[in-house]
Amino acid sequence: MILFEFCSLFGTKILELINFYVKINYILSDIDSQKYIYTISGEQIMVFSSLLFTFFFLPLVLFIYFISKNNFRNYILLGASLLFYSYGEPQFVFIMIASIILNYVLALLIDNGRKTNNILLPRVFLIVDIVINIGILFVFKYLDFSVSFINKLFGSNIDMFGIALPIGISFFTFQALSYVIDVYRGTVDVQKNPFYLALYISFFPQLIAGPIVRYSTIEEQITNRKCTLTDFSEGIRRFFLGFCKKVILANNLSVISLEIFEIDQISAVNPLVLWLGAISYSLQIFYDFSGYSDMAIGLGRMFGFKFEENFDHPYISKSITEFWRRWHISLGRWFRDYVYIPLGGSKVSVPRHLLNMFIVWTLTGIWHGADYTFIVWGLWYFLLLVIEKYIVKPEKRKNFIIRLIWQVITLICVNFGWVIFNSANLSSGIQYCMAMAGYFKVPITADPYFISCMREYGIFIISGIIFSTPIANVVSNVFAKHKALCTAQSVVTPVCYGILFLWSVSFLILGVHNPFIYFNF
Repeated sequence: MILFEFCSLFGTKILELINFYVKINYILSDIDSQKYIYTISGEQIMVFSSLLFTFFFLPLVLFIYFISKNNFRNYILLGASLLFYSYGEPQFVFIMIASIILNYVLALLIDNGRKTNNILLPRVFLIVDIVINIGILFVFKYLDFSVSFINKLFGSNIDMFGIALPIGISFFTFQALSYVIDVYRGTVDVQKNPFYLALYISFFPQLIAGPIVRYSTIEEQITNRKCTLTDFSEGIRRFFLGFCKKVILANNLSVISLEIFEIDQISAVNPLVLWLGAISYSLQIFYDFSGYSDMAIGLGRMFGFKFEENFDHPYISKSITEFWRRWHISLGRWFRDYVYIPLGGSKVSVPRHLLNMFIVWTLTGIWHGADYTFIVWGLWYFLLLVIEKYIVKPEKRKNFIIRLIWQVITLICVNFGWVIFNSANLSSGIQYCMAMAGYFKVPITADPYFISCMREYGIFIISGIIFSTPIANVVSNVFAKHKALCTAQSVVTPVCYGILFLWSVSFLILGVHNPFIYFNF
């Protein structure tokens, strides 16, 4: 109760300022009257956590891959990747192929310019590459949103284009850009074989929802890799882990978050229920996205590729800075290396540093989607990081109690951020946050709906909280130190994975809600 009163006081003071924005009716009620939803290409997407992928596509690709000679394997993976992407809406595969050709040609031109010691041409070709890549991304992801904004702002009546969004376009565009930029910087060699570059950009394990794999990570692996039995078994284990995260935890947690976030009169809802919805969504998006990353890393391992980690228990973070070192690691590093550091990073004056941070977090929000909620979500982290770096500095958090309080505040702020991120529009998101903070003075009681949710889904919430910490790693390390326990673990662990996998499959057979959140980005 003391923690809740603190949150209520802290949140109310901040949200009173935000409430001024809520009262500007023509912005929140007109410009943002309905969350901008873009169309995703394909009514059917071959998700990893599907019966089609798990029991047909993947076994077939693995079989063909391993019976083939080494010099054909990359081409088999390329063909499988194009087939995987084209499932549902095959015409969008040509967008990706066009992107591959564009980046292949411009990278060659940049490399040729560098070899002739021409300073101007490589820079010109790099700018052309960036402009075209960002232009393609803008047309498919942000054009209709921009037209909608202009219509509302100026009262014009420009027709919407109704352009469908190719899935994964943000991910493969960022991978292609990182490759060309690294060729320009001279940190990687240009890829002369267009099919190998196509494999890097279109490789199906990480194609449509990451992680964003840097070319430097797998440059050597494309032409020289081995898949041992140990690698393959570890890949299966990692795939099963991600599969269970997604189907057992994320899918069940989504039932609660969907119901609560769709409530109309948020201002009249018990704050306890709203916190339940916010926490459920925070856990849902973590297990949804980290589950996909686990499956992608596991699939890559089965074929001999070793991808870098994308999540590292972000909800144990002691600060916002640490949270973004643990959450969506590949995206954070991408913005750090290709935007933040080139702008000057933190080794500049305070005003310039603030501008650099503002640019990075605005772009981070925009990258996630064409909507005001995503932009405000990005700016929310900009505000929090400014507070953390310039007001509540690390040296002020040396005391254990202060560190613990700041860790709690970090988790609370992350939850508020996810509410904005997941809300149908900015108005409802802000209202939800205000209601969570007790602004509407709804009494906290033993709500029947809350009790019902906990009875039915409490096991998934509690499990989600427990396994978002490194507790499994700690237990595993303890077992590893004792020979008898280690032997038992080697037998019990595969059995547990098998049981959980079969349990997950049973959910799919029953036809549970199964889309991936990050397919939208």
